[in-house]
Amino acid sequence: MKIILRQDVAALGDAGDVVAVKNGYANNYLIPQGMAIRATEGTLKALETEKKQQAKKIELQRKNARELAQKIEQMTLKVFAKSGESGKLFGTVTAADISEALKTQGVEIDRRKITLEAPVKTLGKYEAEAKLFMDVIVKVNFEVEAEASGS
Repeated sequence: MKIILRQDVAALGDAGDVVAVKNGYANNYLIPQGMAIRATEGTLKALETEKKQQAKKIELQRKNARELAQKIEQMTLKVFAKSGESGKLFGTVTAADISEALKTQGVEIDRRKITLEAPVKTLGKYEAEAKLFMDVIVKVNFEVEAEASGS
């Protein structure tokens, strides 16, 4: 029996794949669990339409991510941290700090999508990477400055 998977199934395929399985497996497990539907002429046409819409949606998201990447590349972020006399920080600057600095510039990126090559422990200029979309990665330039001691 040919079925269309509605979600990823280990050792069988990914969501949207058309696969052939035994009747019992499809009727007794996959279809009742909502993991698959029968592959009829109508459902196959609906799947094609859905894939086309999904491709358009992904292309739009990629375009938006590229525009955002250009905006971020032109920014110079300032991250403020407490530091000692020698320029050594009390603690480290993390991806969450960079995410907050981006937020003040009107750009929201989840901290889990920002990666630092090494922990930032001194004042100065640094670079991080932010993954905006599947294949859109942007370099985020930032400068760590000392916090004003009066605050």
